[in-house]
Amino acid sequence: MNDRLSENIEEYIREMPSLPTTVTKVLEICNNPRTSPADLNQVISLDPVLVGRVLKLINSAYYGLAQQVTTLVRAIIMLGINTVKNLALSTAVMGSLSTKKDFQGLNMEGFWRHSLCVGVAAKLLARERGVDPKQIEEYFTAGLLHDIGKIPLNAVLSKEYMLTVSAADRERISLYRAEEKNLGISHAAAGAMIVKAWKLEGPVGEAIAYHHAPLDYPGGHRDVLFSIAAANRFASVMEIGFSGDRYPEKTDNSIWETLGVRKTVFDEMEKNINGEIEKAKIFLRL
Repeated sequence: MNDRLSENIEEYIREMPSLPTTVTKVLEICNNPRTSPADLNQVISLDPVLVGRVLKLINSAYYGLAQQVTTLVRAIIMLGINTVKNLALSTAVMGSLSTKKDFQGLNMEGFWRHSLCVGVAAKLLARERGVDPKQIEEYFTAGLLHDIGKIPLNAVLSKEYMLTVSAADRERISLYRAEEKNLGISHAAAGAMIVKAWKLEGPVGEAIAYHHAPLDYPGGHRDVLFSIAAANRFASVMEIGFSGDRYPEKTDNSIWETLGVRKTVFDEMEKNINGEIEKAKIFLRL
């Protein structure tokens, strides 16, 4: 990648809408293992929009509760700190990026449906494997945001990106490889730049940066990362939504072994995945 291209991408990322102050604060305090629902209540209560989202979520068809929850702290306790954190992050990112007209090389609706599929598939896989329910939304959010690096590439290099998607299809190679070959930068590398700019520490940020190189990952969140890598390939191969990646690389056997599941696990879940995508839209339209 030449210096000018790098500067253009960095400039675009700098100009991307930053996360709202409340969301940044929510992420910050949720990274503290000692955070309590009362701590989170104190921060969120200053943001009426986020209060509304949390209360709408707990009272939505997504959870199907018999009685309405009317207090914020009760909603936080019932949802769990991790779910509230991921709700805040997911809706903030979707809200700031969904209206941008920077999807020339990618169909916006198809892009988000692919992203939703990866989030839902990773979440269902985590549930199947008995992951702590309070951690499961982390898998969904990591899947939802894993391809966020495509947005600056598509915006800064709209014509070149369309040609790169076509080249990947024509040459039957993964989009990730075609990006490196034709542009000198992959969407994972561009995503890592967003992670740094937005301070998205932890498994979500690491899934964005490493989902195409999971075996090179040096950190401690392999479970989430490997789940996203496997779910991403499933969504691309099954062409649920549009990722621009019709020929993704195979998932290494060590990933399946680490996750402790069969390679056919997503095929067995396929009927549930489309239904869960529709339910997840409720989560994001709040």
